[in-house]
Amino acid sequence: MYKVKIFSSIQEISSSAWNNLITCLDASPFVRYEYLCAMEKSSSVNTLTGWTPCHFTIWDDAGQQLIGAMPFYLKSHSYGEYVFDWAWANAYKENGLSYYPKLLSAIPFTPVGGSRVLGTDQEANSHLLEAIIDFAKAKGISSVHILFPPQNNEQLFADKGFLRRESIQFHWQNQSLDRPGETLHDFEEFLYTLNKKRRNNIIRERQSVIDAGVSFKHIPGAEMTTSDWDFFYDCYATNYFNHGNSPYLNREFFSLIGASMPEYIHLIFAQLEGKSIASSMIFRNRNSNLQERAYGRYWGAIQGIKNLHFETAYYQNIEFCIREKIAVFEGGAQGEHKIHRGLIPVNLYSMHYLVDERFYDAVQHFLKREGMSMYRYIDELSDHHPIKQPS
Repeated sequence: MYKVKIFSSIQEISSSAWNNLITCLDASPFVRYEYLCAMEKSSSVNTLTGWTPCHFTIWDDAGQQLIGAMPFYLKSHSYGEYVFDWAWANAYKENGLSYYPKLLSAIPFTPVGGSRVLGTDQEANSHLLEAIIDFAKAKGISSVHILFPPQNNEQLFADKGFLRRESIQFHWQNQSLDRPGETLHDFEEFLYTLNKKRRNNIIRERQSVIDAGVSFKHIPGAEMTTSDWDFFYDCYATNYFNHGNSPYLNREFFSLIGASMPEYIHLIFAQLEGKSIASSMIFRNRNSNLQERAYGRYWGAIQGIKNLHFETAYYQNIEFCIREKIAVFEGGAQGEHKIHRGLIPVNLYSMHYLVDERFYDAVQHFLKREGMSMYRYIDELSDHHPIKQPS
């Protein structure tokens, strides 16, 4: 009834066939063919970087029509995932077992929720997951991991024995307090939704950037020039170097997405005395049902100015979302400081299948304890909720 095929490059699949499978409204632009292909073409992901493409697909019996797909990678490490399993790898090593390679379904270097199982045929999707587990067992692969899938996919994975792991991110929501169900008119109305402490903090931070003489320029992806991309990449790479790391993505990657999916990209440049000093990038999913999402991904600066990060990577993004009537702005993984800037904690999750039954049981117990701690943490964060509480 079905045929499962595994591809070592997404370029072996038709772009239209892949993108036609993306029907979920909350699917991010990062699961699109153009984005994943740019990762491969630029060699940002390959065996040398520890991300060997291993995309699973399911076809009709004749092998002619693509019915479903999952982006997958064979990983030789756990960098660039934002769901940390180093302790699991160490436990395997201490018991004389190899944790790597492992199978990972995720968007490389991109902690964003969204579709991982592409296609609407539930029977085919179930069959595909079974084939993935069988592949892992046959090849001696330790585990299968699916990061940040949609909430409505949990049961599909749970039915196959995957274990849920809790995670948290911080998202901004475009909601008016005075006009329930409607989006905000402007940034001033957004400030009005916040409690006094958070509101005053943002006003002070923004004013300090204005006082420093910084202005901002917004450029849609389609209007970016080569020199614009060069400067953006300098900022992006500098941010990594300043933290003692090498950038995950190379300059070619940004050229490729700038050419292949510009309508999903928006850039913000901070300028001082007519020269750019910082930049940030936003992706948007282009939903037409007024539930569009934006994703803050990369930021960097070549000159340090107090509060420039918050203005360039958060407040300018929020203003953009209000203008464009974008419903949600995802600020990325980690960072409790985001709650002070009007973003609120959101529960995400990942799913994990460990082939070895002993480790499966041990991880299952660990995840139950960790999950309880995560829910307590979310409850604690509610005490610092930035949005006004009903009087």
